[in-house]
Amino acid sequence: MNDLFFGKDIRRSMRIRQDWATKLLPGIGIRLTQFGPIPEFPCLLVGNHRSYIDPILILRYTNAYPVAKAEMASWPLFGKGARFAGIIYVDRGSAKSRAETLAAIADKIQEGHSVILFPEGTTSSSFETLPFKRGAFQIASKKNIPVVPVTLVFDDMDNHWVGTESFLTHIVRQFKQQNVGIRLYFGPVLRSDDYEELLSLSQSWINETIRQYQT
Repeated sequence: MNDLFFGKDIRRSMRIRQDWATKLLPGIGIRLTQFGPIPEFPCLLVGNHRSYIDPILILRYTNAYPVAKAEMASWPLFGKGARFAGIIYVDRGSAKSRAETLAAIADKIQEGHSVILFPEGTTSSSFETLPFKRGAFQIASKKNIPVVPVTLVFDDMDNHWVGTESFLTHIVRQFKQQNVGIRLYFGPVLRSDDYEELLSLSQSWINETIRQYQT
């Protein structure tokens, strides 16, 4: 198997993916603007979840392992090949899979990679996030992993993917847009040995940023 996708060359594969995201987003009509310092160190990036393209938006600026639900392996723009460029799939209905995912998050960060996680577990469209799942924050607090909150703000909230709309319907509608404005805010570096504090600080920063910039 080609070493491009494995072992020591995973960073090269991630750089190729970042170049792909850089070209893809404007090609499908997305105007992305970034604010705040991009973390250049291994960390857990936690963000609010708005649409299927959220991981790609963050991967435009970072080389990281996104955590994605298992069914996304069959979706366009992701697919099984995405695993080779660094992705962690989780079956949220399986306790075993969730436990393995938490272990993988810790392992990847300790290996020197960042991980992207959307702790709401699903998309939402409001001025506050849904309750955050606590598992990753427990791992981060236990292993002294830095957490960086990330806020996604869509200029038009109609571009969120929520409710009962199917993935195919959403992707067709999204691709018809000519100018989708999205802002990406990187927040402060957070550390704590108390996972509840870490979760609360992350969620509070994201919620405050949504309220401040979402119109």
